[in-house]
Amino acid sequence: MSMNAAPALSFVERPNDQGREYYDGIVNFLDSEECHSMKLSGLEQELEKRGRELMRILLQGHLNKLSPSLCEQAVFGSDGIDRPKVRSHERKIETVFGTVSSNRAGYGNEGVASLHPLDAELNIPPERYSLELRRRVAENAAKNSFDETLETIDKTTGGHIPKRQVEELVQRAARDFDAFYDTRQYNPADEATSGPILVITADGKGVVMHEQDLREQTRKAAQKRKPRMEARLSKGEKKNAKRMATVAAVYTINTFQRTPQDIVPDNRSKPHKEKSPRPEQKRVWASLKKSAEEVIESAFSEASHRDPGQEKNWVALVDGENQQLRILERMAKKQGVDLTIIVDIIHVIEYLWKAGRAFHPKSGPELEKWVQYRLLKILEGKAGLMAGGMRRSATRKKITDKQREPVDTCATYLKNKAPYLKYDRYLDMGFPIATGVIEGACRHLVKDRMDITGAKWRLASAEAVLRLRALRSSNDFDEYWDFHEACEYKRNHQTLYADGEVPPTKLPQSSSKGGHLRVIK
Repeated sequence: MSMNAAPALSFVERPNDQGREYYDGIVNFLDSEECHSMKLSGLEQELEKRGRELMRILLQGHLNKLSPSLCEQAVFGSDGIDRPKVRSHERKIETVFGTVSSNRAGYGNEGVASLHPLDAELNIPPERYSLELRRRVAENAAKNSFDETLETIDKTTGGHIPKRQVEELVQRAARDFDAFYDTRQYNPADEATSGPILVITADGKGVVMHEQDLREQTRKAAQKRKPRMEARLSKGEKKNAKRMATVAAVYTINTFQRTPQDIVPDNRSKPHKEKSPRPEQKRVWASLKKSAEEVIESAFSEASHRDPGQEKNWVALVDGENQQLRILERMAKKQGVDLTIIVDIIHVIEYLWKAGRAFHPKSGPELEKWVQYRLLKILEGKAGLMAGGMRRSATRKKITDKQREPVDTCATYLKNKAPYLKYDRYLDMGFPIATGVIEGACRHLVKDRMDITGAKWRLASAEAVLRLRALRSSNDFDEYWDFHEACEYKRNHQTLYADGEVPPTKLPQSSSKGGHLRVIK
């Protein structure tokens, strides 16, 4: 073929003829004796199988119809080289209906890769698997194991994916996560009608990893470990097998004013019946790859997108972990944010129960009253007073050093965290004081999927799954996938052409005989 010669063309049958013929076969089957003798479940299964094949045939017919599409203008790559040579190139595509082929025009020249404008128009990835099939993989892998994902795809679609490819597709599906949230636009009207409190909260959750994907310090400790058994880890040996995922959440919420007595009522107080407000516009996510500082910085960025003028009350809810506190204070100072940091009351209660058992080892009313009294005083803003009081009580009662350890630990915790335990002020302002949102996120995002018995993760796959689960939990998956498909188009097609413009294709004029034209190799 000469440099500027058009490809040879021939007539083929109308693309939908095979689909009509297959559809007629389904109708004939429904009229058959075989069909009339089937139970409903068997009929459903048979019709689903035949219906999927009908969809595959119709899709194939549509691709056949498009296959002779040609560009009416010259095709230049991003390298600036003209590609005047036109050849017909066939490729296979794995779709949700099954395998189809596309016999499209490729534009090339000596020493350069061919370009396929029709692939760009249809946004077909260069690899075998369609974007819709990848979507099904991503949604299922966010919920279930890779083996279960593979099984679901085989049962519910006509596509087939080798097991080794599932993890790769999941990683590719999550690749635009950061870009999606970095470029996401928030509706000012939605933010204006949301609650006046903007909450940032973070926590950590460990995930069992392959040794090479542990953080450096943990990996070195793991390498020093000498297993006592060959088949499994013994007690204490799991300590250096996990990598910590930092979990973060950002949401708005309405004020909810309460008194300490509303939370810890005495016999004279009436129970507080008013329901607490629900979090609004909640976004949760987690990362194993990024450091805690990077994740918290992303949380500040998310909050700034929502409230650029800092018109809301910014609150940070944490469990009191020292590194998180330092990061939050540093970020707030750096960004000029008036941030109220609150240590979760639930963690305070846990310390109180442990300390109380030093005085009342047996569960019962005495232990309960001991904890209840001190909790009420802490909610009234008297954490320091309670810390000193329990230490003096332990000394007066001459409790042994071993027995008083939880007392001293609790007292030290209350003293060190005193700047973040001003619960009387927080309750009066209607701020939340418990980290239920982030505790739930740790369980749902990380534990429920990553902590499957026997699971040991590679970093790239674990990070991808966490991202996909976060998108689903934040109700952002559909919006993200539209963004991801746009990114795929830019990556796989737009960047390959001069000035980022893909030349449009056009079908040759149909013949009077009702057929259509196809490029011939």
